Amino acid sequence: MPQSSTAWHPPQQEGGPLKVLLAARDFVDRLAGSSPARLALGAFALIIVVFAALLSLPAAAADGRVTPLHDALFTAASAVCVTGLTTVSTAAHWTFFGQLVILLGIQVGGLGILTLASVLALTVSRRLGVRGKLIAQEAMNAGRLGEVGTLLRIVVSTSALIELVLAVALAPRFMLLGESFWPAVWHAVFYAISSFNNAGFTPHSDGVVPYGHDLWILVPLMVGGFIGSLGFPVLMVIRQTGLHPKFWNLHTKLTIQVSLILLAAGAVLWGAMEWTNPATIGNLGTGDKVLHSVFASVMTRSLGFNLVDMNHIHSPTMLLTDALMFAGGGSASTAGGIKVTTLAVMFLAIVAEARGDADVKAYGRTIPQGVMRVAISVIVLGATLVMVATGLLLAISGQSLDRVLFDTISAFATVGLSTGLTASLPPAGVYVLTVLMFAGRVGTITMATGLALRQRRQLFHYPEERPIIG
Repeated sequence: MPQSSTAWHPPQQEGGPLKVLLAARDFVDRLAGSSPARLALGAFALIIVVFAALLSLPAAAADGRVTPLHDALFTAASAVCVTGLTTVSTAAHWTFFGQLVILLGIQVGGLGILTLASVLALTVSRRLGVRGKLIAQEAMNAGRLGEVGTLLRIVVSTSALIELVLAVALAPRFMLLGESFWPAVWHAVFYAISSFNNAGFTPHSDGVVPYGHDLWILVPLMVGGFIGSLGFPVLMVIRQTGLHPKFWNLHTKLTIQVSLILLAAGAVLWGAMEWTNPATIGNLGTGDKVLHSVFASVMTRSLGFNLVDMNHIHSPTMLLTDALMFAGGGSASTAGGIKVTTLAVMFLAIVAEARGDADVKAYGRTIPQGVMRVAISVIVLGATLVMVATGLLLAISGQSLDRVLFDTISAFATVGLSTGLTASLPPAGVYVLTVLMFAGRVGTITMATGLALRQRRQLFHYPEERPIIG
């Protein structure tokens, strides 16, 4: 055995590149087996750095100059974290190469941190290991460990198929609007990937505002964003069982139900608050008002396209938008926020407490106490990150609380809507939002997974004593 082992490893003076690759493979293999969450965080951070380096190249900028580090790093983080916030114009500042790099970043980041780590482990070390499979299983709601590899392939193929359908739907419309074939195809692909991955990047300098009355453009964007916000576990359940709710698991039922409730409630409230506002939708016809309201409700949940200037919406509407952004989309999805299942679990816990029930129940199932602890942790972590970042940006920018809070929540929830504050921040503020986007994209998911899997077996219990709550 020792002779066979040495035959596979070249001596130090020879085969340097091969030895480096073997060492890297062994390192990733050990990390995937011992700490998949650390592998995921490291892989995500490394990918952001790589894309930032690519965007720093003179070939990526329209003026042929090196893009400043804070702008390149922020754009890379915004793309990989599928946020959509920008400090420079996507259409004016970047060349085709720069936009292609951004699009690739969106595609890679849309897979999600846990899926990405699993793919990396499979690619480099060709095996996940038991703990790595547990992480991926938790992320994708796999039934058995043996299904994880298959489900990873399904995730990638499903994303590609949905994006292809969206691009095919959008391309003819861009051509009818006067664009030649290749620009129309490029814009269709860009919007398809950006919408499904809830990124909010747009290749046009004025965004989607010129298409504010065009159902052929807006409907595919809304459909793509909503489907992407449901999450891969939900999409795979629907793929297996079809549109038959009685065959869905609890996660799928809660995700779809709460998503539809937030979509409807957000559209009604946003429309009611802005109905007479001449700076937004007050001067539009009834049909366009309804369209804008539904579009705004979908966008605020994580997608990030906008048809109106966020500085012109009323203060109550801005507060509603903050709440919808913070809620976000489904777990293991391309959306951000604290996730709708977290919101559902906390609501069900409140209802159970109000009724005096010992168990938290939904659809004939009892939700474990551990899940509620994870939900509380995710909410508290998210609120703490937003509070700390808001305080820092208030000190750095000197802007009003409503604008700072809006852009801060948008960054944490990876939405991409902005009052214009992000583009006017100094480098220090840009770095704060960069860290917040990274934490918002990977922090809550990783912490939730870590809390769910890191359970210590206790051989004893202390006596119970109930503190006064409330």
